[in-house]
Amino acid sequence: MTDLYRKEEQVKKEQLQEIITDLTRPMNNTGKSFKIWIGFLLILICAGGIMYFRQLVNGLAVTDMRDIASWGLYISAFVFFVAVSLVGSLISAILTLSGIKWATPLTRIAEIVAVAGLFSALAIIVIDMGRPDRLLNIFVYGRLQSPIVWDIIVVNTYLVISLLLLYLPLIPDIALLRKNMGHKPKWQQKMYKILSLGWQGTQDQFKLLNLSITALMILIVPVALSIHTVTSWLFASTLRPGWDSTIFGPYFVAGAFMVGTAAVVIVMYFIRSQFKFKEYITDYHFNMMGKLLVLTSLLYLYFNINEYMVPAYKMKPLEGEHILGLFTGDFSLMFWLVQILGMILPIILMIFKPFRKAKPIMIISVFIVIGAFFKRFLIVVPTLLHTYLPVQNYPESYQHYNPTLAECTITAGSVAAVALVISLFIKLFPIIPIWETAHEKGISNETINN
Repeated sequence: MTDLYRKEEQVKKEQLQEIITDLTRPMNNTGKSFKIWIGFLLILICAGGIMYFRQLVNGLAVTDMRDIASWGLYISAFVFFVAVSLVGSLISAILTLSGIKWATPLTRIAEIVAVAGLFSALAIIVIDMGRPDRLLNIFVYGRLQSPIVWDIIVVNTYLVISLLLLYLPLIPDIALLRKNMGHKPKWQQKMYKILSLGWQGTQDQFKLLNLSITALMILIVPVALSIHTVTSWLFASTLRPGWDSTIFGPYFVAGAFMVGTAAVVIVMYFIRSQFKFKEYITDYHFNMMGKLLVLTSLLYLYFNINEYMVPAYKMKPLEGEHILGLFTGDFSLMFWLVQILGMILPIILMIFKPFRKAKPIMIISVFIVIGAFFKRFLIVVPTLLHTYLPVQNYPESYQHYNPTLAECTITAGSVAAVALVISLFIKLFPIIPIWETAHEKGISNETINN
């Protein structure tokens, strides 16, 4: 009996070592393509940094934002990044708390996408400020009557919880890296030693860890819902045609779940194809994410119908002017492309199983993400161009808005920053949880930590 137990234990150890070798492969193999990719991202970020320096020197005049369209591409990007960040709570909290096991390999992907999106969201807000040197005044003199202060509170709270929810499940994996990454540079080994917090894998430690993760999962759900609800209130509490709506809270949340799910699908595809993770991110995962994407897209479609049908039916003067501007005016081409290519057509295609396979659903998700970005632009800009007060003695150019090269470059740099954070994380930490994967294959905590 003892010999049989030893043989079984040896098999489990070999299986564990195989899992560790597989899931740390991205950290050990840095090919030429990865270096080119990082170089490309750094070029975009540097170009954005140069343009931002130019903006600091010359002011917001380098943008096309003026007294009428005072929000533009930057705020559109902010709402987009906040939307993407909501996927962390959807996959790592809501699905996990619901007992859905297939989401295990995707939780860390969702969390790093969420954290990277939040970092860029906070950065783009600072970029949008004409006087970033006065940022501290928001914390010192900010009033709770201001929705902007609410937004700052919930965004930073959500970032802290997301970082903890990303870090805590990493601790057992970091302890494994501490043992198995002796060939890495000393600074990296020291980082693993510090971040592992002396983890030994005892039952008490696992019990405390699971309790902490569960508490964070429960806490992050209302915070996640509030972050996009409060963001929507920045618009809904402002007296402008197109924004005077009571459905903006759930409407923004539904849209965030849709774009966040699509973003995770894209990252899943490239991780699987680049690092040959077909055994861990399977066609089943893409099929289930496709079903989830159909569900969130249908919910978002419902709110889109509500958003436009009610004001279009009544056609009050300024609301009607805004609706006609979207349906048949200057923004009509963008509007219909977003609705058809970014939502309706993807829903129709994803209903059929062949389109929920890896490559087709990745391509569909790219269209959804691009459409979602331009959807945020349509929420922000056309509304600002329709004011309640008469516009007098303004140059004709002030009554239109077209993003300048500076705005486009800075925004592209912020998107590249999201990709850079995800890419560097993959090189430093296992993107698929090792210890949770081992548990699902029947490997005990004792075997993992021996």
